[in-house]
Amino acid sequence: MAGSGFRRMALVSTLLFLMVGCDQATKVIARDALDESGPLSYLSGTIRLQLVENPGAFLSLGAGLSEPMRFWIFSVAVAVFLAASLWTVFRRNDLDRLTTIGITLMVAGGVGNLIDRLARGTVTDFLNLGVGSLRTGIFNVADIAIVVGCCLMILSTFRESRAREQKA
Repeated sequence: MAGSGFRRMALVSTLLFLMVGCDQATKVIARDALDESGPLSYLSGTIRLQLVENPGAFLSLGAGLSEPMRFWIFSVAVAVFLAASLWTVFRRNDLDRLTTIGITLMVAGGVGNLIDRLARGTVTDFLNLGVGSLRTGIFNVADIAIVVGCCLMILSTFRESRAREQKA
């Protein structure tokens, strides 16, 4: 990434702090304001707020696994992956700003969900979007950070590929 290591550290640290803080704050609000009796709907049902404690991963994948298996996969393996990703951001000087932000958002989302898993045994989800029967799964702010981070990394890859093609 163009710029000093200090600027990269400041960018990564700020993004991590803000995203994990926002994720955890919204989950506290959701647990306090919502109950599991049913969703609150806004904009003719386009936005639904519904509290769900998810023992699995994305779209409840792995929810049926035994508790020890979920711990090893969703806590230990995820923590190792997040640490390796963060190490990559700080050690690789050739990462562009978009890739750095993308990885950092993915790590922040992972950390937000990992905090839930370690503290509560489940991940708090509460957002659902859609029109009629076409709806997303129920998700949270950490999930948004992960998806946006992935999209930024894909965009960065396309930009790098295009730049290489133009040089050739």
